[in-house]
Amino acid sequence: MRVYGSGDELNFEDVPADDEMQSSPLSPSFSPLTSPHRVKKRERTWSSSKSGVSREPVLRTRQRTIYTAGRPPWYDTQGQLVEPFVIGICGGSASGKTTVARKVIEALDVPWVTLLSMDSFYKVLDEKDHRLAKRNDYNFDHPDAFDFDLLIETLRKLKEGKSVDVPIYNFVSHSREKRMKTMYGANVIIFEGILIFAHKQLIEMMDMKVYIETDSDIRLARRLRRDIMERGRDLEGVLKQYEKFVKPAFDYYIAPTVVHADLIVPRGGENEIAISLIVQHVHTQLQLRGLKLRTKLAQCHSGQPLPEALSILPSTSQIKGLYTFIRDRHTSRDEFIFYSKRLMRLLIEFSLSLLPFKATSVETPQGIPYQGKRIATEKICGVSILRAGETMEQALCDVLKDVRLGKILIQTNQDTGEPELYYLRLPKDIKDYFIILMDATVATGAAAMMAIRVLLDHDVPEENIMLCSLLMAESGVHTIAYAFPKVKIVTSEVDPEVNDRFYIMPGIGNFGDRYFGTEDGFRTYWGGQGNGLVALSVMISIPEPLKPRRVEGLMHFKSVGAQTSSRWCGVEVRKGRVLGQVSSSSLDHGSKLRCRAPKSPRIAE
Repeated sequence: MRVYGSGDELNFEDVPADDEMQSSPLSPSFSPLTSPHRVKKRERTWSSSKSGVSREPVLRTRQRTIYTAGRPPWYDTQGQLVEPFVIGICGGSASGKTTVARKVIEALDVPWVTLLSMDSFYKVLDEKDHRLAKRNDYNFDHPDAFDFDLLIETLRKLKEGKSVDVPIYNFVSHSREKRMKTMYGANVIIFEGILIFAHKQLIEMMDMKVYIETDSDIRLARRLRRDIMERGRDLEGVLKQYEKFVKPAFDYYIAPTVVHADLIVPRGGENEIAISLIVQHVHTQLQLRGLKLRTKLAQCHSGQPLPEALSILPSTSQIKGLYTFIRDRHTSRDEFIFYSKRLMRLLIEFSLSLLPFKATSVETPQGIPYQGKRIATEKICGVSILRAGETMEQALCDVLKDVRLGKILIQTNQDTGEPELYYLRLPKDIKDYFIILMDATVATGAAAMMAIRVLLDHDVPEENIMLCSLLMAESGVHTIAYAFPKVKIVTSEVDPEVNDRFYIMPGIGNFGDRYFGTEDGFRTYWGGQGNGLVALSVMISIPEPLKPRRVEGLMHFKSVGAQTSSRWCGVEVRKGRVLGQVSSSSLDHGSKLRCRAPKSPRIAE
């Protein structure tokens, strides 16, 4: 399956199908979250990737980077940050620093690696300096040419796990572009530049320092090719600048800093042994910093009184009646959705009552003043933890007409059991908002804890976060309150424990599966008599760009098509072949999907 996209939208390219391939008649015409619409034929876009080649765990679009391998926890059970590993790569101009950095990233084979270049932090030139630069008389290799204050602040925030905006420097116009590059969330930071060892504060922030040693003739040849082909320079100007500024700066400022290096790499990117040593060391450090949270969180704080930060929706006969339907395993999906939405609306209304209010006076139609209240917080943003948290968005939008929405996709790693961050879409100025963080259920609190950590990394004050959930386990409540004591916690009921599979007990089961109809027992069959037709409808909820779970099944068959026109997908099997389409980022051309039949399949006429 080839992937392409732009902006905030991610699309999956259709794989060619046989002549008999049609849109699946089994795809439902509606979902509880999206209105029905016609599927539009998309324009074909070719990918340069080749089959059989291992794919990088990242999808790059024009404006953002989306990781298809999740980021594991980068904090401890107290919610405190574990700093990323910072590699500094220094060397002369055109010595191969960027090449080494990219080869290290490729060999590491881990997601969430950030490459920060010192070239992005050249100072903004005034009119006089612009004239000098056009005549090749401005020294870009002197320490004064760099904005070290901004560079130090940016690297410090990255090391603290914060989101940063990095300037983009245009070497043709010698100016910073209006747009900036947002960087967030790195387990490894690779920082490269010609003078990164020239400042004491930068050196102190590096965990590993690498110096690239390349022959001066090779560096000059590379610089000539790069500046002429990529930066619009002429041969005479490049040579003039090299003799006047580049070579003296290397001898005086760059070469002496080799004393700070932990590792010297001759020949740059050609030195495979040195790159292998770097990679081995980084892997060792990552293993030492690895965090296993979920089991610890489930066992922490047992038997303690509920924290003061918790607010519970007052229990009434109506609330008990709603929970009777929701907790009942025999409740149909339609009824489960209906009663869940009713409870969500009540919970959101209760949550808003906990916000600060200010006194105000209005005039009634009879001309009499009325002393009332208004919410003191003007900016409110709802952030859902996909996928179950998205079910609460409609209730929030029904109550707050102009509320902004954000999304954080967190999924559990099936091998480690730990939560992993895959995707986030938040307002640019989210630090100025009061956040209502929504998740349908909170068991151990691992996913909610990760989402709160993401918000804190984007400079949202802890006291401006409210976690809102239909049902919580005591362990999850204690986890959040202990790690983030200023976060407000709101729920409708608290259950006493979680089992060894981290399900809330007595609980409501897997809320997302029951709401979206993806639990194991929900399958629909139909077929005609005498024609050998057996058709299977498999419905999967796909919050973008979620990798759905494997669907266990009756028979093996190959997926031959994909589309993302809605959040629902249907698969039709006829004589062992797929005639429908699958909406999934995890199924590639030729991959196998397995489907399991229920005990009593329904035969449609």
